[in-house]
Parts: sequence; C-alpha cells; structure tokens
Amino acid sequence: MDSETIADTYIDLWNETDKAQRQAMLRRSWSAEIEYRDPLMQAKGRPELSGLVAGVQARFPEFRFRRVGSSDTSGECARFSWELGPATGDAPIAGTDVVELDHAGAIIRVIGFLDRVPAGEQP
Repeated sequence: MDSETIADTYIDLWNETDKAQRQAMLRRSWSAEIEYRDPLMQAKGRPELSGLVAGVQARFPEFRFRRVGSSDTSGECARFSWELGPATGDAPIAGTDVVELDHAGAIIRVIGFLDRVPAGEQP
C-alpha cells in the first residue's frame, strides 16, 4: 500500500460505526497481532482495537476523523496527521500517527502522538 492508502485505511477504520463492517476492515488490512498505543490508550489484537475505536466513537458521537495534509513513508512505516472534531468547524483534537506494516502489507503497529487535546485531557 502507498502512504495515502495506508492513511485512508486507518482513518476509515476509526470512522466506521458498524461493528461488522469494522471487523471486516480489520481482517482485510490489519494484522491479527496489531499493537496500538498512544498517550491515552493501548490495544493489542483486532478485538481490542475494535473495542477501542467503539469507545472513542461513544465518547465523541458527533465527531469524525479526517486526515490533515499528506502522508509519507520510510521503509515499512507511514506517517500522517489527523483531526477529530465535528463535521464542520474546528477540531479540538489532533494527532500524528506512525503506522508500521508487516511483511504481507498489513498494519501491525500504530504509535500515536496527540498534538492537540482539550484542557483536562492531557496525558
């Protein structure tokens, strides 16, 4: 996958509210051994990651993820930035993530950085 496809695949997962569709997306593009971590959350394996996504959606039901700018790659890794906020207007949450692919091209590791969070949400 090229860096733009990787970033889009990632964002699409975080915006998918249907559990069955999200699980199909995980099986298609994410390793069964996926490891996710950012300053606030961690998950290991597809079921934990799906639950983490559902939890973020429940906490911010009116918010959507969107990519900011372009993405780039270095070896088996891609880096991109994103925002989480309402469909229109400013996004109160933003971050940059580094995604690593396994030998088969599936996402196996995500290391997330929070660039902007509301007061009181700091890690």
